[in-house]
Amino acid sequence: MSKIFLVIQREYLARVKKKSFLIATLLTPLIFPAIMGIFVWIAMQEKENQSLRIIEVIDETNLFFMESSEQYAFTSSVNDLDAAKKMVKEGGRYGFLHIPKLDLTDPKGIQFYGLENPSMSLMSYLESALKRKIEDQKLFDKGIDPKILKDIRTTVSIKSITLGEKGEEKINDATVNYALGFVSGILIYIFIFVYGNQIMQGVIEEKSTRIVEILVSSLKPFQLMMGKIVGIGAVGLTQFLIWVVLIGTLSSVVMGVMGLQMPQQQALELANPELAQNVPDSGELANILQVMGGIDFITLVSSFIVYFLGGYLLYGALFAAIGSAVDSPSDAQQFMLPVTIPLIVAYLGLFVFVLQDPTSSVSFWLSIVPLTSPIAMMGRISYGVPFWELALSLTLLIGGFLLTTWFAGKIYRIGILMHGTKPSYKTMWKWLKSS
Repeated sequence: MSKIFLVIQREYLARVKKKSFLIATLLTPLIFPAIMGIFVWIAMQEKENQSLRIIEVIDETNLFFMESSEQYAFTSSVNDLDAAKKMVKEGGRYGFLHIPKLDLTDPKGIQFYGLENPSMSLMSYLESALKRKIEDQKLFDKGIDPKILKDIRTTVSIKSITLGEKGEEKINDATVNYALGFVSGILIYIFIFVYGNQIMQGVIEEKSTRIVEILVSSLKPFQLMMGKIVGIGAVGLTQFLIWVVLIGTLSSVVMGVMGLQMPQQQALELANPELAQNVPDSGELANILQVMGGIDFITLVSSFIVYFLGGYLLYGALFAAIGSAVDSPSDAQQFMLPVTIPLIVAYLGLFVFVLQDPTSSVSFWLSIVPLTSPIAMMGRISYGVPFWELALSLTLLIGGFLLTTWFAGKIYRIGILMHGTKPSYKTMWKWLKSS
């Protein structure tokens, strides 16, 4: 055990002391707040400096009146198409909208002319406005006052409440749960890939430089493999924790400089009645805070750490086995596919099944099978998972890690000292069957 610890210490310190690690660890948290600050600043500047765009409207039906907005102003015209095109070319108008005589049951032929491709927001605005006006005109033609229907239409907001086994009630929101599941699942997917590849690259490098032959003379191959996996995993966990602290702190600073507020700052204001009087439209924010308060973040964070470590150790052993069997990264590509397929299945399943319906049978099995559970289960945690499912998933994940480590150890034991040969699946199978 002491030898494994020495390998862990060596792998951890060797990577943490590298300039590349320090640069990536410190620079990455600076990049995200900087990008966010730049985007916010650009958006604020564009909003302040944005000029009103005038759009000429040629309506041959005389049925439509387009209301102006903060960004677009509409002017009705009796000009012909050529005169309107000339106005656009000379810069007198941003563009013009041509509404020909049309059948309201099948409105076709409406066109927008401009010197540049219109934005998606402009086209969506025009289509939505014309859709409402055509529907109102059709109602009017049938003798129905559109204002009556507008008064009848009502917006309904349903508050979702989950009943606990002990009778407690928790307010939840599918959007918040989706976001938490999405972020945590993707983070685990990225970390497994990145640090799993680091294990493989490290093993290949030591094998090609013959350093591993010196190491194996003083400790068993299995001890070397486990030390390398755990050491690099500790590096990943350290880097992640530093990112969380720095990104949260720097984002708060950037948002403060921009005159905006982070959710935690707003929560403190709402908790103070005197400050709450100055917070505009706090009803929606209060609902969000209620939803956040109903999420078990202790379970969420604990599960993330456990599934990150479990998934990393499981796949890390497989990446180490691949690295020990080959002499160069190019030779490793043929063995990467069987390892990456379960990760890709879990990644796609996260979006197609888990986040859409976390209680479905497919979501359940994706979160139980060890090769897919680290990503899939994190997509379900924020929605709430029965304890027995979580316990079963973790038990199978631990069992899967031990099994893959045993298989990988047998390949690693022989492959780490093999040079000059390109192993095949048949060769690796022989290594597995050897005692």
